[in-house]
Amino acid sequence: MNQTKDILTSLLPLLVLFLIFYFLIIRPQRVQAKKHKEMVEGLQKGDKIVTQGGLICEVIKPESNFFKVKLNDNIEVKLSKNHVAYKLEDQAPTEGN
Repeated sequence: MNQTKDILTSLLPLLVLFLIFYFLIIRPQRVQAKKHKEMVEGLQKGDKIVTQGGLICEVIKPESNFFKVKLNDNIEVKLSKNHVAYKLEDQAPTEGN
């Protein structure tokens, strides 16, 4: 009985550290990845996106693993869905002081 209690008290700090690690690191990363995946899956024709390389382009046609995007009036390319960083929201730029 005493030996079982010693094992539990020695494992308790490890359990607490794991819970802290889970709630501060693992869980937020999963939530962020889920939101990003939903954003990428929800992109439609006409949406403006920024690639991981920093290019700003417009979605022309979503495909299974790629997007056909327009960089400018003359250049259309395919972009892997894995390389979409974020969607540019349709917001008017604000002027700062």
